[in-house]
Amino acid sequence: MKNQTFAFFSLFFFIFGGIISAQEALAGLEFNEPNLLFQNETPVSVKWKYSDRDMRKQTNDSTFLDCVLSYKQEDGTWDSLEVQVRARGNWRQENCFLTPVKLQIKKEQREGTLFEGNKELKMVLPCRNNEQGQDYVLREYMAYKLYEAISPFHFKTRRVALEFTDDRGKKEKNYQLEAFFIEDTKEVADRCNAKRLKRNVHPQQQDDYICTQNDFFQFLIGNTDYSVAYQHNEKLLFVDGMNAIPVPYDFDMCGLVNANYAVVSQIQGETLAITDVTQRLYRGFKRPPGVYEQVREYYLSNKDAIMAKAEALKPEFRDPKEYEEARDYILDFFDILEDKSKFQSKIVNKARTQ
Repeated sequence: MKNQTFAFFSLFFFIFGGIISAQEALAGLEFNEPNLLFQNETPVSVKWKYSDRDMRKQTNDSTFLDCVLSYKQEDGTWDSLEVQVRARGNWRQENCFLTPVKLQIKKEQREGTLFEGNKELKMVLPCRNNEQGQDYVLREYMAYKLYEAISPFHFKTRRVALEFTDDRGKKEKNYQLEAFFIEDTKEVADRCNAKRLKRNVHPQQQDDYICTQNDFFQFLIGNTDYSVAYQHNEKLLFVDGMNAIPVPYDFDMCGLVNANYAVVSQIQGETLAITDVTQRLYRGFKRPPGVYEQVREYYLSNKDAIMAKAEALKPEFRDPKEYEEARDYILDFFDILEDKSKFQSKIVNKARTQ
């Protein structure tokens, strides 16, 4: 009888011990306030001017263009600061009408402004110059907001009402664009009292509970364009008392966005068993059995909070059908979670071993 009791508690610890430890560790964590830019969800009005052609041809990871960024303050007045800007995103540079950018802001420029504390920022811009392209940006922004309701380890974002002037020498082209800023990884780490891990860590050596939360989220948004093993569209954080923690970003190729240019990602040359980004495929690694059920219950108990993040963006869409398609796609994920047979076949049974 004693041996049976010992075996039972050993099995219980194997299934649930890691989860309880992760939840206890999470409950004891303290998080700092985000920088001023990310304390408000109202879109910030921004104006700037540069040559997109020069951006593509003359910038790289270490070469930037000088630019003046003007922004509207809360009292309605405009202020400006000098920034350095470079192109990012190889695929979008080749395929989009504007390249997404990364900003650097010197300390003396950002101090005492809305951008104080933000040495570096990413800005997401539309890939297509039409209203649908603007709504694609909103749908990607929605993905970031959904993850805010799921995990405390996330990138903060801020919508931007952007007036961009493309300097073409004797000619100029003006655009009114939907865009958004993304917090820098260092600021995420500081806010979470964590350190960034630059080395790769195998997913099964990462935190079981949070890594599975992330994998469920990627399944929710229909994303295969990520790898926690190779830090592809993922960053890793280290928090005392916990294993490595993944933080996802860049969701433009996911089913939730469903851009007409999106293709199924083939990471490390791997061919996936889907042909369209709206087809969900679970890409998480195997975990102790109880982890899946615990994360499933967490998502179901937070369904209203997650859906509220999507609902808040409904009035912002140019085309209501774009919002409705995104909402229905999220609800389809919850239909899978609520059906134990579908949950087993589409998630648990699909978990990877390598």
